[in-house]
Amino acid sequence: MSILTVEKLSHSFGGRTIFEDVSFRLLKGEHIGLVGANGEGKSTFMKIITNTLEPEEGKIIWSKKVKVGYLDQHSVLDESQTINDVLKLAYKELFELENENLELYNKMVDCTEEQMNEYLEQIGDNQDYLELHDFYLIDAKISEVSRAFDLDKIGLETSVAELSGGQRTRILLAKLLLSKPDILLLDEPTNYLDEQHIHWLKQFLIDYENSFILISHDIPFLNSVVNVVYHIDAPSLTRYSGDYNEFKRIYDINQNQLIQKAKRQDAEIAKLEDFVARNKARVATRGMANSRAKKLEKMERIVIKGEKPKPTFNFKYSKTPSKYIFEANNIIIGYEKDLSSKMNLTLEKGQKIAITGTNGLGKSTLIKSLIGDIRLRSGKLILGENVDIGYFQQEVNAEDDSVIDNLWREFPSYSQYEIRSALAKVGLTTEQIESKVKVLSGGEQAKLRLCKLINREYNVLFLDEPTNHLDQDAKDELKKAIINYKGTVLLVCHESEFYDEIVDDVWDLTKHSILKV
Repeated sequence: MSILTVEKLSHSFGGRTIFEDVSFRLLKGEHIGLVGANGEGKSTFMKIITNTLEPEEGKIIWSKKVKVGYLDQHSVLDESQTINDVLKLAYKELFELENENLELYNKMVDCTEEQMNEYLEQIGDNQDYLELHDFYLIDAKISEVSRAFDLDKIGLETSVAELSGGQRTRILLAKLLLSKPDILLLDEPTNYLDEQHIHWLKQFLIDYENSFILISHDIPFLNSVVNVVYHIDAPSLTRYSGDYNEFKRIYDINQNQLIQKAKRQDAEIAKLEDFVARNKARVATRGMANSRAKKLEKMERIVIKGEKPKPTFNFKYSKTPSKYIFEANNIIIGYEKDLSSKMNLTLEKGQKIAITGTNGLGKSTLIKSLIGDIRLRSGKLILGENVDIGYFQQEVNAEDDSVIDNLWREFPSYSQYEIRSALAKVGLTTEQIESKVKVLSGGEQAKLRLCKLINREYNVLFLDEPTNHLDQDAKDELKKAIINYKGTVLLVCHESEFYDEIVDDVWDLTKHSILKV
């Protein structure tokens, strides 16, 4: 049974065709991984099937009475709300029914007997619906899910404005699950989650009886939970049975076969064209030449799509710093309140360190405190001599200018050719380079920020979750670049398979936290 059917979908963006005559079906029980390189249209597809974006052509047909839950990688929380306020939004429909009943009770103060009976009947129907959907157990259900995501340890009355990226993702996931959707649509759900909560989500999806569509660049995670892969290679969408590894195996075989077939066709075309050129002027062979010319005209040419531009990251090294990059003595980090106990940390020249720990412990706060963006709550930080720090920030607000202008503002002495070359090196296409920053995907925006970093000389890199949103090619290249970098690296990352081969040591902030998150 098809829960979702997409028929003859076509859509373009910025002059580039994203989808052309695409069809798709979501069947009951399918756990689908939606894969493709950065910027190929994965998030666009999610927006189209959730009616957030109107396609240029095609039909989106959902089965009747299907409740869809959508986790958008760019979801924004109302910072005036508490965690509890956000979680209760999962029951918005039920609270609206309760309010409707209260209004009906108020109307009963002054009404006819006939109206009274109508109101009582409506109240009864609403009441049955509320009880059927466990309206009077909402607090218990919120408490249960909050414990699963460790939100109770943060405090349900905590303002969302105070939360880290990982904590916000956990809230959005908790709200999604409380709403009990029939279908889950998850766009990069593991971004900002630590290993503990990624493991929880993995087990949940493995056991999930309903269908879901998942976008993720975390290949081990994908392999664990999906049984069908749809590959977006603009403008096409192709279905593969099995996990990501099986998709990749079949895809590589098909590509190799297509390349060999194209080579044979090229040889045949060359042979036919040569025959036509040599024989079309001769009366005796003109008929055969015309016949071969017609064959050439009718021949459907095999086109091998050009390879997607692969990024190249090469961090430049500036002058040699002193032996110690910094010494932090009895420092406490935080904003209006302490996040840590006293910490004594030393980073030496040439070291590569990963910072780990559950979301909300202050990993990003520590980075910002070390570079001076946030004042230490107490303690002393001694910075070494000749230290040039390059900082990759976890998230920044997308700007309204073009990608070219955005980079040019950072490097005004560059020529347009140099700006375009720099952007091309990090894997951005001409279309992406000429687009506005705010319309780029999360991975493309990350490549732009990395471009700014690799075009300056630093002897220390502070990288806060640089792998979020990046596709596998970009992750592989970034890992290689960090390994080859001569300088010192402080890396916040939740993907142990990424940093295990890179770092000399791991700083686990759990040991220094005064919070239970």
